[in-house]
Amino acid sequence: MSTLSRVNRISVPDIQARKGAEPVVCLTAYTTPMAKQVDPHTDLILVGDSLGMVLYGFETTLPVTLDMMIAHGAAVMRGSSQACVIIDLPFGTYHESPEQAFRTASRAMTETGASGVKLEGGVEMAETIAFLTRRHIPVLAHIGVMPQSVNQTGGYRARGKDAEDAERIIADAKAVADAGAFAVVIESTWEPVAREVTSLLSIPTIGIGASNACDGQILVTEDMVGLFSDFTPKFVKRYGDLGEEISTHAAAYAADVRSRRFPGPEHCFGADKGKAKIATVGKVRRKAV
Repeated sequence: MSTLSRVNRISVPDIQARKGAEPVVCLTAYTTPMAKQVDPHTDLILVGDSLGMVLYGFETTLPVTLDMMIAHGAAVMRGSSQACVIIDLPFGTYHESPEQAFRTASRAMTETGASGVKLEGGVEMAETIAFLTRRHIPVLAHIGVMPQSVNQTGGYRARGKDAEDAERIIADAKAVADAGAFAVVIESTWEPVAREVTSLLSIPTIGIGASNACDGQILVTEDMVGLFSDFTPKFVKRYGDLGEEISTHAAAYAADVRSRRFPGPEHCFGADKGKAKIATVGKVRRKAV
């Protein structure tokens, strides 16, 4: 990565400065081609461990490995030039201790070139977040519904509906902010709670199924454009249906192949010259006989 490329990128301090100002536009990307498409329109690209379900067909994010995240993170960095790129730390790679989290995060950043990491957890992860940020690793926190905790929580039920749960989410938000997180993702959380968290924190909040009052919003790109339809959360707005378009185009291609309409002469190398040469050879052979 060139120095100029790094300088031109939106930085973590740039994202922090958006608090209470212009909304932060965030999308996911897992590959170089997708990164190229979303980069001009986004402030932050998240290389999310959601790639486990979207790209690999896993039922949860839990089977995703650090090697997978690094490979996809590096691909996204190659396909982007202006967005701040943050990479998810996968399940089991940062929970044991702050030291383990540092080793994981430093490897993820040095091997991808990403600007920071994201990890899930509130009060229980505050010590780890503080440990990382004191060692110059920018951390995007994640509270509310946390996919890596799906086995413990029993699913993707929206959080913050009752007063006790709302208080826990607010406590989580304050803890990660005090620990030094530069921003926090709030996922699938009751709207008034996400709104209150946004008003209480001095760092940006990035909503996904949270509140329009958040300082930014994020969606999984494949959800947003209709490329992933196994499950569509309530909070997803479909801006296209590329999945159906791909199916339609694949059917047209299959029909052309089966009817021998494809490939045509224009898709083959030397097709016309080849026919002429074969015809000439045939004439010579007939004369010889």
